[in-house]
Amino acid sequence: MATSTTEQRFEFPTLGLAVGGSALLLAIDDHLLPLRRNLCLSMAKPHVRAEPVLTPQRTIPHAPDRIATHFYGAVLQEQDRFRMWYYPVALGDAPGELTQGPVCYAESTDGLVWQRPVLGQMEFKGSRDNNAIALPETKIEGVHVIRDDDDPDPGRRYKMIYNPHTGRFWSIRTATSADGITWQPGPELPVTEFVEQASFYKHAGLYVVNAQTISPWHYSDGGAPMGRQAYAWVSPDFDTWLDETVESFTLPEPRNPEERGPRKPYDQVHIGIGAASFGTVLVGMFGLWHNSPVFHEITCDLSLVVSNDGLHFREPVKGGIFIAADESPAPPVDGVQHPTILAQGNGILNVGDETWIYHDRWRNAPYGEDYYSEVALATLPRDRWGALGLNPDQSQGSVWSAPFRVPAGGFTLLLNADGAHGMQVELGDESFTLLPAFSGEQSGRSSVAGGLDCAVAWPAGDTAALAGQRVRLRVRMTRAPGVEPRLYAMSLQ
Repeated sequence: MATSTTEQRFEFPTLGLAVGGSALLLAIDDHLLPLRRNLCLSMAKPHVRAEPVLTPQRTIPHAPDRIATHFYGAVLQEQDRFRMWYYPVALGDAPGELTQGPVCYAESTDGLVWQRPVLGQMEFKGSRDNNAIALPETKIEGVHVIRDDDDPDPGRRYKMIYNPHTGRFWSIRTATSADGITWQPGPELPVTEFVEQASFYKHAGLYVVNAQTISPWHYSDGGAPMGRQAYAWVSPDFDTWLDETVESFTLPEPRNPEERGPRKPYDQVHIGIGAASFGTVLVGMFGLWHNSPVFHEITCDLSLVVSNDGLHFREPVKGGIFIAADESPAPPVDGVQHPTILAQGNGILNVGDETWIYHDRWRNAPYGEDYYSEVALATLPRDRWGALGLNPDQSQGSVWSAPFRVPAGGFTLLLNADGAHGMQVELGDESFTLLPAFSGEQSGRSSVAGGLDCAVAWPAGDTAALAGQRVRLRVRMTRAPGVEPRLYAMSLQ
């Protein structure tokens, strides 16, 4: 008898999650790995490349991106090429004036060196010799693209949310494409309010735009003004967008309502959450915007957040900074180091054995020739956002997972860990009762010391025997001479 698709999925009933193929459990996710003893979380620090991957075309007067290449954008990897959509800035007609948009496109074979193909779709400053994409509007900020292979219509394979200006405020509009180059715009303004977006993703069957909004479109408690905060807009089908929104992630507003608002000097969430879905978990970043009454004194760091439902995000370490502005600075001009604003987009993806994080480096200089932004890249070993390790004064510790239903045929478990040989993995039922064939002396172990994919084997048990049952993983860690166990992630396959 054929096995149904449902029977082949990993289901996490307490979180309402169901994924096929594989399920990722990250150390930074305290919902999928909720119960811990004698363990502490240590956040990773990414390696930030000093060299940008895409810079403005300063020597080409008619280039849409002569002044800035902003990564309020997206990167996709498809077989042997990388694809990027981004928002450019050029000089306007008056001194100190800038033009924002149109959407631009670039390609790369390695994700590091990018080319701008001449698309010839629209005229900019008297020339069609550019990489601009034709859309109904030309004044555009953010642009985010996903490839949606679940859509049966090949003309909707690529889906875009972009950020046009209505004449009064920034909002969002949709577009679809068969190839990611020629786009068919959707209905005008599915959301008729101020939105500045950080990312667009599909998770748990929903299409989600994560963005910042402000008063008077949204308010803080009691109807008081609100600064920049992250909200999410939702669609079940990409065509119809709900009027209702969800508070996705917020920083504290000042206690005094009179001190609140987007122009007041306190930390706020810039353009929302730039997130990527990995099935069971989304990893994202928000801009930690250090607001100032003087705009060109503002800086912005990037902080890490996670989510399981794609709507509500939380910090693995409250108040933590993942990439500080001074760790990924925009270049100085004429010997002056202006403040740097970092920005996030659809820029998180796993490339081989690494996790890549594309982000924006914006030189917050006065508008004109000194204004500048470039696309930057930071990297980590794959999925190593942070690690669970033993407390300094403890030699043993453990962590339980959320329960999941074992799919037909059982599963394979891979540890992303250092000191994997100092770990043993047990299985228990939904109520934490250990299963004799998969615990104690029969615990699962890895034969390798560490790595990104350390296979675990149970000596006396076959997980296929557990098909259909709800079980939990329990990982025990033991410190020994030369063994310092650190768990970054687990993958069920």
